[in-house]
Amino acid sequence: MHVLILTACLAASPGVCAPRLLPGGLGDTAAACEARGDSVAADWIAGHPGLVAQGWTCAPLSDAPVLAVTETAPGIHVHRGADAALSPDNRGGIANLSFVVGTERVAVIDPGGTREQGDALFAAIRRATPLPLGPVILTHMHPDHIAGAEVFAEAGAEIIGDARLPAALAARRATWMESIPAQIGAQAWLGTVLVDPTRLVDAPATFDLGGRSLRLNPVPRAHTDGDLTVRDDLTGTLFTGDLVFRGLTPVVDGSLKGWLAWLAQPAQPGPVVPGHGPVAPALDRAAADEIRYLTALRGAVRAALDAGQGLSQAVPAIVAAMTPQRAGWADFDATTARNAAAAYAEMEWD
Repeated sequence: MHVLILTACLAASPGVCAPRLLPGGLGDTAAACEARGDSVAADWIAGHPGLVAQGWTCAPLSDAPVLAVTETAPGIHVHRGADAALSPDNRGGIANLSFVVGTERVAVIDPGGTREQGDALFAAIRRATPLPLGPVILTHMHPDHIAGAEVFAEAGAEIIGDARLPAALAARRATWMESIPAQIGAQAWLGTVLVDPTRLVDAPATFDLGGRSLRLNPVPRAHTDGDLTVRDDLTGTLFTGDLVFRGLTPVVDGSLKGWLAWLAQPAQPGPVVPGHGPVAPALDRAAADEIRYLTALRGAVRAALDAGQGLSQAVPAIVAAMTPQRAGWADFDATTARNAAAAYAEMEWD
């Protein structure tokens, strides 16, 4: 198989360029890829204002950049993100990304934090299996999980998200399109478009991959207002998205109370792929540190409110009270300060 690689550059900064994989140019041979190269490249550039083309080539799939993945259970492939905040060093690749291979199609669970990472995940899938793409599932709205979706949409995949996701993304898209390249670098973000799902779910849904199925469950407001979990019926593996953090400090962008309520529910047995951190054999082990952190946060916020502290006083007091929780969490101080403000706003009228 040969893939079409376009070198794209920022029109406003011609020195900022990066290769991008265009799935419309896939071909069994170099000649088949080259026959489509000009038209596919021209269409892609036309759909990405602010970019200009600096040429394209058709290369063997083996030459394309590819994400490292580990098969954690039969047919379950996971890429481990960096346990860190967004930075130029990690180029936006901080979330866990997965794909699940059935006998008839392959599903993707969170397609990456940039177009660059989505391209590399696409190449990893095409190296692993020739099966058609099935659903590409967005576990929630945060770009470190979903910003790579466009390459899969171009390949003809159905992009699945919670029914609440489009509104949440619309409210934040413009800000993220400016703030994320400032954090990770313009080259790493180049060509990234935050696309909407093409199919929305507002109730449990099942997707058959052949020989196995994935069960999607929308979650009431918790980590965000639009979380989905995904369970593989063959292995029992649960993909939680950011309902479970390990190593990277949990981010409250929805409801602290709702999140703790979700974590308190009885769990089915089976491995857990968290949004961040290593795969765990069961949910209780995966979420134990997170539960301690979020419970302590709730207690610190309640103490600040009981003391009559306003927000400006409460946030540093809450962060100080949370100091015993710091061990083992990356980006603790900055994230905990944001969590303190979010939880204070939620709990002050209780």
